[in-house]
Amino acid sequence: MPLTFAVMMRIARLSHPWVERDLPGSGVMQFEEPTDRLLAAHLAAAQRAARAPSVAAGVLADGALAWSGAAGRIDGRPDGEPASPATQYRIGSITKTFTAVLALRLVQDGLVALTDPIGDHLPELADTLPGVRISELLTHGAGLPAETDGDWWERSPGRTWAQLLPSIRQIHRPGRRFHYSNSGFAVLGELASRLRGPSWSALVQSQIVGPLGMTHTSYDPGPNAAPGLAVHPYADLLHDEPATDTLAMAPAGQLWSTVGDLAKFATFLARGNADVLGDELRREMQVPALINDAPGESWSRAYGFGLDIVNRDGVRYIGHGGSMPGHQAVIRVDPETGDGVVLLVNNTAGLGIDPLGLLDLARRHSPRRTPEWTAAAPADRATAAALTGTWFWGPRPHTVTSHGDGTLRLLPVGGNGRGSSFVPAADGAWVGVDEYFAGERLTALPSPQEPTHLDVAGFRFSRTPYDPRADIPGGTGDGWR
Repeated sequence: MPLTFAVMMRIARLSHPWVERDLPGSGVMQFEEPTDRLLAAHLAAAQRAARAPSVAAGVLADGALAWSGAAGRIDGRPDGEPASPATQYRIGSITKTFTAVLALRLVQDGLVALTDPIGDHLPELADTLPGVRISELLTHGAGLPAETDGDWWERSPGRTWAQLLPSIRQIHRPGRRFHYSNSGFAVLGELASRLRGPSWSALVQSQIVGPLGMTHTSYDPGPNAAPGLAVHPYADLLHDEPATDTLAMAPAGQLWSTVGDLAKFATFLARGNADVLGDELRREMQVPALINDAPGESWSRAYGFGLDIVNRDGVRYIGHGGSMPGHQAVIRVDPETGDGVVLLVNNTAGLGIDPLGLLDLARRHSPRRTPEWTAAAPADRATAAALTGTWFWGPRPHTVTSHGDGTLRLLPVGGNGRGSSFVPAADGAWVGVDEYFAGERLTALPSPQEPTHLDVAGFRFSRTPYDPRADIPGGTGDGWR
């Protein structure tokens, strides 16, 4: 049977549980009380410093919501309703990740291919977007304008698809650069609606929100929604912001949600849910495709399929930010650990803090337990033992180690060379899942039980440098002299 991308991505990693307690009947992990108070105090201080009407936030640990809290009054007035984690906020461009999932479900169901030109499925775009592929729309690499023509779409009455069409055109060569495009995700939303039949909003409900149990996520604001507000920069005054129905632009930024619901969505992104999207495509969403090359800054942000990938101190967080008049929102989650943060605020200027600071605070005061080591050799111990140890690529030493989850790890000694993790394939070979040899095959020759050499993507690794038994391409001449 063919090796799937989902299986290939089973890379060995340690599970480091948070120090946590379970509330009876809640099923929700909670931090110890001192960490609870510190997080709440940090959020309240940020709300006051930013002069934000209200803010709600949550911290995820190991793929579950471990803490949530809120600060401020939803209308910003002293006698107003206090915000809570159940308060609904507009999530802006986090909506784009929902739209990306709908587009990838079309791929999963065989209705489109990522390499298809969008004009093959939306004929009215065949001339205006010649050759632009679905994959390029998903990565903001299609070369479309960032915004629409005419009035500021986020604050104006929504446009129909026909009214939006004049704004959809190319301004950059596709596939060459990251150029954020709201209109590009409007195109993807129209694609999903056109091929599935129901409206985009109905598809979001039936294919994502429903299966994930996101009962407080909706197209329009619910009864407990925080109003969109702006705060005067030099006075303690409020300004109402419109809550527009963006119609054809809805796939770019329409949705409203809560901390709890977005935590469920973040958990899906990190841990998966086959009822929403298969693991192969879900993980493909997380592969950096185009770098956001901000002049004068180091590369710390890239974009996958509908996902921001933020590189922070070597750790990659996936998710998305969102901004609509009167609201800002963000999701960040580490797909390896399931740790992350959700932050929602009804303030046009946002909160002015690094949302991952909440996660940093939780980690400092509720450190992870290091799991005990136990022997967990793979089923075929003899093969694993035969493959492990030192191997040489030419004169360069490498080590092969075996891990309890069935993976092999090839690493250069001293870090000078190429390495990867490998998982077993059905035919007895191994397939790389990361780094240089991702997708490439490792074969033990002449047999996995008694190998004299390894063939890794055509490279030969032998037990001694240039071992003649390894059938080194180009031969070994007269040997060492």
